[in-house]
Amino acid sequence: MHDGIDRDALIVNSDTEMGGSRPSFPTTRPSFVAGLASDEAAGRARATEVLVGSYWKPIYKYVRLRFRKENEDAKDLTQGFLAHALETDWLERFDRRRGRFRTFLRLAVDGFVQNDDKARGRLKRGGGDTVLALAFDEAEEELVDAVAVSDDSAQAWFDAEWRRGVFAAVVAELDASSRANGHAVRAALFRRYYLADDDGPRPTYETLAREFDLDVVTITNRLAAARKAFRELLLSRLRAETADEEEYRAELALLLGRERA
Repeated sequence: MHDGIDRDALIVNSDTEMGGSRPSFPTTRPSFVAGLASDEAAGRARATEVLVGSYWKPIYKYVRLRFRKENEDAKDLTQGFLAHALETDWLERFDRRRGRFRTFLRLAVDGFVQNDDKARGRLKRGGGDTVLALAFDEAEEELVDAVAVSDDSAQAWFDAEWRRGVFAAVVAELDASSRANGHAVRAALFRRYYLADDDGPRPTYETLAREFDLDVVTITNRLAAARKAFRELLLSRLRAETADEEEYRAELALLLGRERA
């Protein structure tokens, strides 16, 4: 699936342009996985936000396409799995030395769905108090024309869906922060220029100047500012999902399509 963003246009040279030649990263920072077991409510809340925000939609779509579950069944399974993840100690089994978290997560979803009746029954019997407000209709719309996920493509698909979700979330965050700071036009320019249109070429700066009733210099400056803000938000989100520099760099490479899963 296309994530709708022209990454090569945003990241012109390499991942070092995104992160800088010597990016600051707190090497003692715990991962969000460890945060789920934190004794501090704020730490648990932030970790929950990262887990749910980054992975609920890939999980839902994966259940629909990989296991060919109906819409309502997939909703129940997604809610049930996330409740299980947030309320039990299953994450204690994750060992980053043995592989990436996304692989661990996908395999856990496999096991949960394969125990379908028990998984859904647990939630319906009230065994899980965590029922999340998730935009299932939006996720369902994104599945139009999607094809089933096969065994040999499952992990690559899950990684691609994570990547798509990260970019979409950062664009939404850019919109919100831009509006809050009085830069709604900047965000609109970013969407118009950088969100790839498969049906045609990207608009020229001259075209944007006419559309937004601005001069080309202003268009150039505002797009540069929007691009910078986007990069900062993207890196901040990625750092929230990773525990150290090594993991951060590996995920950044995957995010930018520099490395195949």
